[in-house]
Amino acid sequence: MQLPPKVTERAFARLAEIGAAEQGQALRVAVDGGGCSGFQYDIALDAPKDDDLVLEGAGQKVVVDSVSLPFLENAVIDFSDELIGARFVINNPNATSSCGCGTSFSM
Repeated sequence: MQLPPKVTERAFARLAEIGAAEQGQALRVAVDGGGCSGFQYDIALDAPKDDDLVLEGAGQKVVVDSVSLPFLENAVIDFSDELIGARFVINNPNATSSCGCGTSFSM
């Protein structure tokens, strides 16, 4: 049985700050082929779809499509606010390597 990704309180709090739910939006986390390591994360605000896995917290939603779900098993979706910039990040135990930018990975 697959373990769904987890979303940190910090990520839900950031979605609340930007008013995602009030706009009818959720944070969509998807995995696409490509990137410098084979796969890349596609993170964007989007409306939830019928076949999405919906993760909810603090009145906000994070959605993952069924094709991306196996790549994100047991991953942690977080928000990082560092000197290099503020962004949503994925801590993925399935990735065997990732690139320096953190947006692409291999399995």
